[in-house]
Amino acid sequence: QVQLVESGGGLVQAGGSLRLSCVASGTRYSFNGMGWYRQPPGKQRELVAFAGTGDRLEYADSVKGRFTISRDNAKNTVLLEMNSLKPEDTAVYYCHAKERTSWTTLVDHWGQGTEVFVSS
Repeated sequence: QVQLVESGGGLVQAGGSLRLSCVASGTRYSFNGMGWYRQPPGKQRELVAFAGTGDRLEYADSVKGRFTISRDNAKNTVLLEMNSLKPEDTAVYYCHAKERTSWTTLVDHWGQGTEVFVSS
């Protein structure tokens, strides 16, 4: 059974930095991509950053230039470096992984979430 374990959330002042880490385990297949979503208080979950196959990286417009995603395929880990944090970055951050179980099947997996609170 696939498990995604996140770490690195916490409380930080505006302008500060945090690094989130996610380790995936339990697969006998491969992960087509790994990334991060977040859910701000009272809002829907949204994409933050995603590292797909090859060098494909995607970022939400709101975090471009401030956040950096990196992925280690051999270790099934994904990191999110968050700099110049703003109060509007406050959210529960979720690790996400797409497990490729066949040529035509991708299975979504989610971590339990880690809280990030940015004070003004």
